[in-house]
Amino acid sequence: MSYELIAGVDLGSNSFRLQIGRVVGDRIHPLDTLKENVRLGSGLTREKLLDHASQQRAIGALRCFGERLRGFDPETVRAVTTDAMRVARNARMVLLQAEAALGFPIEIIGGREEARLIFIGAANALPAATHRRLVVDIGGGSTEFIIGERTEPLLMESLFMGGISYRQRFFPEGKVDKKRFYTAEVSAAREVEAIAADYQRFGWQEAVGSSGSAQELAEILEMNDLNPEGVSGISREGLAKLRQLLIRAGSAESLGLKGMRSDRLAILPGAIAIMSAVFSELGIEHMTYSDGALPLGVLYDLLGRFEHHDTRDETVLQFLRRYQVDTAQVSRVERTALALLGQLIKLDSPEHENDVHFLRWAISLHEVGVSVAHSESHKHGAYILGHADMPGFSKRDQARLALLVLGQRGKLQKLASMPAGDPNWRLVFCLRLAVLLHRARDDHPPSELSVREDPVGFQLDLPVGWQDANPMTAAALSEEALLWRRIGIKLRIRPTVPGQIAVPLAL
Repeated sequence: MSYELIAGVDLGSNSFRLQIGRVVGDRIHPLDTLKENVRLGSGLTREKLLDHASQQRAIGALRCFGERLRGFDPETVRAVTTDAMRVARNARMVLLQAEAALGFPIEIIGGREEARLIFIGAANALPAATHRRLVVDIGGGSTEFIIGERTEPLLMESLFMGGISYRQRFFPEGKVDKKRFYTAEVSAAREVEAIAADYQRFGWQEAVGSSGSAQELAEILEMNDLNPEGVSGISREGLAKLRQLLIRAGSAESLGLKGMRSDRLAILPGAIAIMSAVFSELGIEHMTYSDGALPLGVLYDLLGRFEHHDTRDETVLQFLRRYQVDTAQVSRVERTALALLGQLIKLDSPEHENDVHFLRWAISLHEVGVSVAHSESHKHGAYILGHADMPGFSKRDQARLALLVLGQRGKLQKLASMPAGDPNWRLVFCLRLAVLLHRARDDHPPSELSVREDPVGFQLDLPVGWQDANPMTAAALSEEALLWRRIGIKLRIRPTVPGQIAVPLAL
């Protein structure tokens, strides 16, 4: 399916951004950009709760974005949120309000997924090049470091330091002196030191800054002639001069340089301290700037899904290799599970496309826990999928995969948090049944297998005599029906003569 207009929303710790682009072939031409300075990260209390004022700023901004996105197909919009929501203890409640205001789902993404999308956005906004680039993105609560070639990120890291968090830790009243700045700089240097050796060993030929902090620093250095003559962007020499001017001024408000933005004064000292540490620890002399960042990366990632270049598929393949999954068993389970699901829904229906994707991914990954231990492998697998870095998958996506893998066997009470009518119940049923039928790891499930679903549960029709010929599997199916009954869902198993019309379930 192809679309002309797509949209990406970035709910950052400092600002919210909406970018709308027009798809032309394999390129995206930005059409419209909206930005709201929400300062979500500054609303985090000591208890890691987002306060009422920051929530209201967020809701107000998202209502404006939602108005602009009115009429967009849900498939054409992807909204992501980063550090502030990752750490907020009341994120789930805030997210429900935020999604209602925006009118579209919002994904909480991990630091490395954020880094991946940032690199894709930055690289697509720069001239094409074959050399390696290091992209550094200083946000409100975290800073991402990515080395990649062309538009492919190769090495990614996210560190817990940003303009807002450093304002709160080191410059709470906006005052800057030599001691405070040195403390902030040392703190940032310690963070970068942990990744410096790996990054220098990997190597790069061009350093690039993205996001508002890098743009503002570049503009200040250029407009005030702080860089060496003829040098644009951010230079080590210019950064050192700006550092001294800030300490001498005593606050960003008193600095009075061209290129400074009133809405970013509060986070400027932290950004300068972090960038100074980055230059020092990584040995950078000069950094260019890219105006493509997370929102543009979201757009290109969304375009890839339309064009059947879904990063999530590649991630699943990598996990299959990393955990040495038995792909023959995956094929068996997938064939049977999809045959079952195809009797309950239309597999090619756009309405169910996402469910089919998730069932396929869960089947591919349902045995990753075997790499830890055969005993309770489904629990190990669920933990891996819930906590690993999985490019392309949001935290919500990973939680859904973990739930499906956890539910492939054993008691069903562990899935009690799922509401009645949740489509995941249908996926769990198909996955569990397929895993059970292929426990012997053979290629011969019943040829006349038939399933149906109604408001009280499921019905499984088996050929007459099959249960007598397969007593172990028949016993396992009886136990399976008991497990479903314990959570109030009926699973009826009925022998059927081939060609016989099944009798509807009595409600």
